[in-house]
Amino acid sequence: MRLIRLFAIAAPLALLLPLSAHAAWPAGVKEQYMGDCTKAASQSINPAEAKKHCACGADVLEKKFTTKEIAQLMDSKTPPPQELAQRALTEISACKAKK
Repeated sequence: MRLIRLFAIAAPLALLLPLSAHAAWPAGVKEQYMGDCTKAASQSINPAEAKKHCACGADVLEKKFTTKEIAQLMDSKTPPPQELAQRALTEISACKAKK
């Protein structure tokens, strides 16, 4: 889950972009994302803030990415396309700006 750690590290970036797609998380993937993200983010910020940041990231993914894109991002066996991974990091970084 190297990508999820990158999401937690990307928190300081601040960029707010408009909403587009609304998707549903594949079964069990949101819980996996929250667990991995919170664990990684808790290494650099307090657990309550980590959980808040990760919840924001999950909401961003749900609102701005399709179900297929979310599945690609969370697939631990196959890395997502570089463009998709960068877009996700950029979108999730907006969570820091919402504080």
